[in-house]
Amino acid sequence: MNNIAEQLATIEAQAKEGLAGVSNPEDLKVCRAKFLGRKGLVTDLLKQLGTLSSDERPIAGKKINELKMRLEADFSKFESNIQSKNISSKLKESVDITLPGRGIEPGKIHPITQTLNRMLEIFTGLGFSVQEGPEIETDYYNFEALNVPKDHPARDMHDTFYVQQQQHSSTAAQQHGSSDLLLRTHTSPVQIRVMESCEPPIRMVFPGAVYRRDADVSHSPMFHQVEGLLVDKNITMGDLKGILTEFLHQMFGKETKVRFRSSFFPFTEPSAEVDIQCVLCKGKAKLPDGKPCRVCKESGWMEILGSGMVDPNVFEAVGYNPKKVSGFAFGMGVERIAMLKYGINDIRLFFENDMRFLEQF
Repeated sequence: MNNIAEQLATIEAQAKEGLAGVSNPEDLKVCRAKFLGRKGLVTDLLKQLGTLSSDERPIAGKKINELKMRLEADFSKFESNIQSKNISSKLKESVDITLPGRGIEPGKIHPITQTLNRMLEIFTGLGFSVQEGPEIETDYYNFEALNVPKDHPARDMHDTFYVQQQQHSSTAAQQHGSSDLLLRTHTSPVQIRVMESCEPPIRMVFPGAVYRRDADVSHSPMFHQVEGLLVDKNITMGDLKGILTEFLHQMFGKETKVRFRSSFFPFTEPSAEVDIQCVLCKGKAKLPDGKPCRVCKESGWMEILGSGMVDPNVFEAVGYNPKKVSGFAFGMGVERIAMLKYGINDIRLFFENDMRFLEQF
C-alpha cells in the first residue's frame, strides 16, 4: 500500500513537470498518453490492484481514481489554454484587433415608401379609407368592367403583361367569360371589386404596384399607383376638384397652382387631366439662369394625375343605378409624385438600389 502511495505522488509530480514543457497540441497529446493512455502510468497502477489484499484494494483504487480525475482536469485546462493562445495568435496575424469596430448605420425608408405614406396620410385625413387588391387580375376586372371591351381602341394605351391563357374556375370569371390572366395595368380593378361587394357611400383609395410594358427615364415596367373612388348621392365635378386641389396643396404646398384640363378616359365622363405649376421653374418656363426649363418643356405646368366622373356604364356593370348615385375617380403614379416632389429626372434611380442616391432621403 505504501508502495502505491509513493508511485501516486511520483506520477503526479512527473505529470506536472511534463505539462510545464508542453507548448503545442501535439506535445500535449503525447504527454496525455504517457500518463492516461491505455499503456500509461496510471493504467499500470490500476493493474497492480490485484496484488493487494481485500482491505487495501478499495482504498488504493479510490486514490488512483482521484489522481486520474485530477490529471484529466489538468490536461483539459491546459488544452483550453493552448487553443486560446493559438486563436489569438492567428487573429493577430490576419486581423488588427486594436482597430475600432465597424458601426452599423440605421436603415432608411425608401423614397417611394415615404411618398406613398404621405399620400395615404393626406387622403385618410380627408376621410378616405384604404383598400388593396390582387396584382394578378382577370381581363374582366382590368378592362371590361371599366368600360374597355376587347375591341375598344383605348386598349392600345395598355401594353399588358399577360400571365397565361386558361379557363378560370372562379364564378366571376365564368360569369363574365374571361379567359385571360394578366398583371394589372392600374389599381382600378380594386374599385370594381369594392363596388361589387359594397353599397354606396364609398370613399376609398387604392394603393399598389402595377405593370406595363414601358422602360425609359420616365417609365418603369413596374411602378406604383394610388387611385381613389368616391360614390354617393349628388357627387359633382366640384367635389372632385375640391378634394384633388386640397390633396395637391398638402403634398406640394398651398402656394402651388393647380389646373384641370379636359381629357378622355374610358371609365370616366367627363374626364380631366390635372396639372400643377412646375416645381422647378415655378411656372415661369425659364430657370433662374435664363435657360429654358426642360422639365415642363417651357410650359410652366406639369401633368400630375388623371380624374373624372365615373361613367354610368361602369356603375351599371357593378349593379349600381346611375340615376340614383354619382361619383368620381382619380389615379396618379407614386413615382411621378416623388420625382416632382424631390426633383428627380430618372425613374430608374428608384430601383437601382444605389445607396448614394437612397441615403439622401
